[in-house]
Amino acid sequence: MIVVKIGGARAVDPHGAIDDVATLVGEGEAVVVVHGGSTAVDDALEAVGTEPEYVETPDGVTGRFTDAETMDVFTMAMGKVNTDLVTDLQNAGISAVGLNGVDGGLLTGRRKSAVKVREDGKTKIRRGDHSGTITNVNEDLLETLLDAGYTPVVSVPMLAEDGVAVNTDADRAAAAVAGATGASLVVLTDVAGVYEDPADPTTRIESVDSPAALDRTKAAAEGFMTKKVLAATEALEGGAAEVVVAEATAETPIVSALEGDATRFEPDAIA
Repeated sequence: MIVVKIGGARAVDPHGAIDDVATLVGEGEAVVVVHGGSTAVDDALEAVGTEPEYVETPDGVTGRFTDAETMDVFTMAMGKVNTDLVTDLQNAGISAVGLNGVDGGLLTGRRKSAVKVREDGKTKIRRGDHSGTITNVNEDLLETLLDAGYTPVVSVPMLAEDGVAVNTDADRAAAAVAGATGASLVVLTDVAGVYEDPADPTTRIESVDSPAALDRTKAAAEGFMTKKVLAATEALEGGAAEVVVAEATAETPIVSALEGDATRFEPDAIA
């Protein structure tokens, strides 16, 4: 089984991935697609006159601060991204079914009452954030759809334990799905992997196959790549077979990634 995470940044064109999903499904491979939508959410917020807000945690991870107003816009924007992606997959001959984490309790977990952020060199507590951490994946729902010949297309939000839909990171959502199902996780983004020097593509880290290699990769990751390395770690800890981080705009991005054109995280990285 393969879980494919398609990024939501403007530079990520999903059409190569869609063709690859069609190829893999046609060959009998079970595929679950998980997608982001950062650009669509930012555009929707700006359309209603709200400035998107990103914060950095004390660990250096950058994420969206999602207050109640942002959550309403977020849900609408992610729904459109999901529908558009399902439409493209249907047009490629795939029986795709769109889901968010609330549907059937697909992605559930703890809601954060507050978040720690780093501002002006100081750690502060921000309240009012509508976000959470996934602790459970409804594998039965995914297996039911896959067994019936459908390809699930999954987006956030997730369902918090207090019954409220909240934001959660899409990379980590894909990691949770891959871990719960023991799948290979392919994370498609706007670069061809994790680089020792983020400004130099020739320094791509090819294999992360030991705890020491994982530490070096964590140290090399910057910005949004930090979250992808975190997601890769969580996926392996959860039971994923492997994680590959690769470029979405390659001609055959998923197939190429699985064949080695990527940064590959192996289970031995967390041994």
